[in-house]
Amino acid sequence: MNYKVIPFLPQERIQQIVRNLGREITEEFKDSEKIVAVGVLRGCVIFLADLVREIKLPVEIDFVEVSSYGNSMESSREVKIHKDISGEIRGRDVLLVEDIIDTGHTMIFIQNLLQSHNPRKLKVVTLLDKPSKREVEFNADFTGLEVPDEWVVGYGFDYAQRNRNLPFIGKVLFNG
Repeated sequence: MNYKVIPFLPQERIQQIVRNLGREITEEFKDSEKIVAVGVLRGCVIFLADLVREIKLPVEIDFVEVSSYGNSMESSREVKIHKDISGEIRGRDVLLVEDIIDTGHTMIFIQNLLQSHNPRKLKVVTLLDKPSKREVEFNADFTGLEVPDEWVVGYGFDYAQRNRNLPFIGKVLFNG
C-alpha cells in the first residue's frame, strides 16, 4: 500500500513531553528503592530509552512482547503473548511503558499479566493515547498526549515494521 508521512510531532516536542512524564513518574515513585520499567515491545523501545533517562531514580528494565495487530491496521482484539518478563517483580514497584493506547484490550491483558506477578505498585505510562478508539475501560496513570484516530509512525511507531527510526512522529496518509 502506498502512503506518505506528514510530520505531526517534532522531535523537540516529543522530548518536552518525555521530560514532563519523567518528572511526574519520579514524583509518583519517590519512595521507591528502584522502579522496574516494563516496556511493551517493539514500539516502546525508543520512548522507553528516553523516558528512563528522565526518571531521577534507579530503574531496572524488562520487556513483554504481545501482538494484536500483526501487519494489519485493525486490532484482532485477540492478544497473544510472545514474551513474558524475565525478572522478578513480586513486591516491587513497576512502571508499564507503552507507546500508544487505542482499544485498551492489549493494555488490560498486559496489566492483568503483570498483576499476576504480584507487584507492590503497578502504574502505566503511555506516550500517546487515542481515547476515541477505546472499546474497554482503561486509562493510563501517565499520558504524554491525546491524539486523534490516525495512524502514526516514527519514534518507534511503525506501519508494517517500517518508519520506526524517524526522529519525529508523523501521520500516515494512504494513497489508496
